[in-house]
Amino acid sequence: MVEGKRKREPAVAGAQVEEEKKSRDGKDKKRRMLPSLIKNKLKRMEVHAKVKREKRVEKKKKAKARVDAHKRALELGEEPPPVRIPRTIENTREPDETVCKPDDEELFVGNDADEFSQILKQEHAPKILITTCRFNSSRGPAFIQELLSVIPNAHYHKRGTYELKKIIEYANKKEFTSIIVVHTNRREPDALLIINLPDGPTAHFKLSKLVLRKDIKNHGNPTSHKPELVLNNFTTRLGHRVGRLIQSLFPQDPYFRGRRVVTFHNQRDFIFFRHHRYVFESKETKVDTKDTAAKNDKGKNLIQTKMIARLQECGPRFTLKLISLQHGTFDSKGGEFEWVHKPEMDTSRRRFFL
Repeated sequence: MVEGKRKREPAVAGAQVEEEKKSRDGKDKKRRMLPSLIKNKLKRMEVHAKVKREKRVEKKKKAKARVDAHKRALELGEEPPPVRIPRTIENTREPDETVCKPDDEELFVGNDADEFSQILKQEHAPKILITTCRFNSSRGPAFIQELLSVIPNAHYHKRGTYELKKIIEYANKKEFTSIIVVHTNRREPDALLIINLPDGPTAHFKLSKLVLRKDIKNHGNPTSHKPELVLNNFTTRLGHRVGRLIQSLFPQDPYFRGRRVVTFHNQRDFIFFRHHRYVFESKETKVDTKDTAAKNDKGKNLIQTKMIARLQECGPRFTLKLISLQHGTFDSKGGEFEWVHKPEMDTSRRRFFL
């Protein structure tokens, strides 16, 4: 009986050892998953780098597996698996009833009868008057000088002591189609007021992150050609109206040989302005493949030519945010507003208005 008991003891001891190993492995996994539990700083950094490396390798493996599955499906003539779309703030925005649809006939009828239709139909050429607030700054004239180079047929007039209503009357007599007022605060341009003539509307924008041409590295100098205009992501009724207001500042017959492009890109209700020149070039690349068909008679790899586009920024660079849109021309006392931004409207990060 004693011998039988002694024979069972090693089995019990082996089971305990296995349990200890399992518990130790579990603790190791926890420590590996949570580097913050390690008190030693150097060891913690080492483990953290190792975990990041493992995640990077795993991500590359998954991406390669998706590419292989896509190629395999195409070779077998099957439908490839659907492409996974990442979740962003833009594609998870709150639903909005005012988003424009391609088959919205009411929108097209409104476009033919709004305040910008004559300019956008090229019945009248745009003529812009640019002025400042009463107290100008040091960077204000430099910014206006660059605006004059961006917007064709734009003219600068000193503000002096004139009221804005008198300037609007003067601009109507001289057949200007729009007025741009650059407002400055603490020697820095901080707002833009765009007034469409003769019947409005008036848009008030906050101006931020201004970078002049001289401060842009490897900048180019713009030519006098009429630029191409790109308006991105103005999807709602309000955004469509603001986009048409911006569009009415530029001529509708760009000169493509000038290779100038002006971009207003709307993202999360911030309008990013960029001004570029572009050029098309042919680039030669070697076809590095083991296939003998891709080699010439001498056994060297063939050279493939591709057309590429290069951009050169001309400046300036700034960001706009719509504060208000007012019916008619500027009237600070009795004006009727189409839309005004208020702090209580920002109820969610995924709510946008343009």
